[in-house]
Amino acid sequence: MQHDEIIGKVQALTRLPDRGSAEMATRAVLTTLAERLPSGLTGHVAAQLPPTLAAPMRQAREAVAEDERFGLTTFAGRIAGRAETDEDAALLEAAAVLEVLDAALAPELTEKVVAALPRDIGGLLPSGRADESP
Repeated sequence: MQHDEIIGKVQALTRLPDRGSAEMATRAVLTTLAERLPSGLTGHVAAQLPPTLAAPMRQAREAVAEDERFGLTTFAGRIAGRAETDEDAALLEAAAVLEVLDAALAPELTEKVVAALPRDIGGLLPSGRADESP
């Protein structure tokens, strides 16, 4: 999936007013996701994204000294700060980005992402995936 297609789908799902807002939300979610996923898995996810969206994931992962374990509250708070929104909007944006990511990644990679996330964050994934979270 190409950059413009990903941003367009995120904008449509979130009903954000413009592409710039959708871009900011997408980058915020991907950056935060990169901080939460194990290093190797982040690299595999980034490899399947356009370079413009892979770069923030790789940069975020490089900035993390070790694997971080945090739940939905921290996940939403970090996204909200980066996307300059509130936590409720951040959760809606995260769900949209994760839905688009689900379609953009190879199914077996998506399964690994699901397995690496806690149940509360996994609940943001499309309904067929949420039940599979640990």
